[in-house]
Amino acid sequence: MVTALALSFAVIFVAELGDKSQLMAMTFALRYRWWVVLTAILTATTLVHAASVFLGHFLGLSIPTELMSIVGGLSMLVFGLWTVRGDELDDDEASRAGRVGRSVFFAVMSAFLLAELGDKTMLATIALAADHDWLGVWIGSTIGMVAADALAIIVGRTLGRHLPERTIALGAAVLFVGFAVWLIAEGLAGASAPVAAVTIVGALVITAVGVFWIIATNRRRAAEAAARAETDTASDDVTQIAK
Repeated sequence: MVTALALSFAVIFVAELGDKSQLMAMTFALRYRWWVVLTAILTATTLVHAASVFLGHFLGLSIPTELMSIVGGLSMLVFGLWTVRGDELDDDEASRAGRVGRSVFFAVMSAFLLAELGDKTMLATIALAADHDWLGVWIGSTIGMVAADALAIIVGRTLGRHLPERTIALGAAVLFVGFAVWLIAEGLAGASAPVAAVTIVGALVITAVGVFWIIATNRRRAAEAAARAETDTASDDVTQIAK
């Protein structure tokens, strides 16, 4: 078991260096609390590698990956557009802005689940589990991936302390779109023509809806800012008159 654990840790840690999952971890760390991101990654990794070990050791099977890559890519596209739009807080939420809700945890976890299904680290875990102790492979591969992603989170948090919030948001959006292109391209490489057509149309629709949503939101925010400015000006005038 110890040999399987050490081997799996080394293989997955090295395979994860520079992988899209590590870049995703860095991106999420720029936007959200590091411990929420790391916990979500740990949960997703544990689940994915448990499935990998089951497939590799007990079934000796592999799974088709094209569809999951495409779904993951489209999800990343949504994340990118959402990041450009930005989040909004009402008065009650603003008073609790320091807290991170469960929605962030599940968003990060689902993103990593989709990204890792069919990824090279999952395939490597399946291969390792076919010839080594399954428990050692599961533990080692999980620790290896989380360690690599924790390294990326440290880098992301360090960068985040020196960059303006809007710059971070736009940079994260660009990375998410890059992940989307990466995953969709991987999925379409072995897909049929109908699947490719549906995927392309879906990506275009998501992009069009997202751009419209961003423009509408920016216009509404500009109108609200102008209204607040007028209100503040009127209040100042009343104060001056009262004096």
